[in-house]
Amino acid sequence: MTVSFRNIDASPSDPVATWPFEGLVIVLERGLVADWQPLITEVKHHPWGVTARRVESYLGYAAPSPVTRLFSLVLERARAVADAEDRAQVAARVRAAITRSGLTAAAFATAAGTSASRLSTYANGKVVPSAALLLRIERIGAGESPSLRLG
Repeated sequence: MTVSFRNIDASPSDPVATWPFEGLVIVLERGLVADWQPLITEVKHHPWGVTARRVESYLGYAAPSPVTRLFSLVLERARAVADAEDRAQVAARVRAAITRSGLTAAAFATAAGTSASRLSTYANGKVVPSAALLLRIERIGAGESPSLRLG
């Protein structure tokens, strides 16, 4: 690393998640590409984590610059990738539930309280079902009755 922390109880060689906000600002404002790499890696791994939120906070008040544009793109891309992965995981859960149920897609959709075409959008990841609907889908896939559950 080319930067050093002064008057901060941390080191640039410490895990990024342990850096105080001031350390993050020092790296963003005075660092070079090699200094930014651990920060970028942390944001990619935890796009809504503490470090990503701190970067987002910094970007909210920092003057526009090539560095702020870079980190805005890093944050945006990391979150888009994580969102796509989450959508894919939900779609896989929907498909697995349909398969486990042994029902046709149309019968499954009816049991879940949705249309076959909407169920298809859930199964291919174009649309994410609500939390309540996802629970119904998974219950039907597990062989539970789709009827209303009473206390």
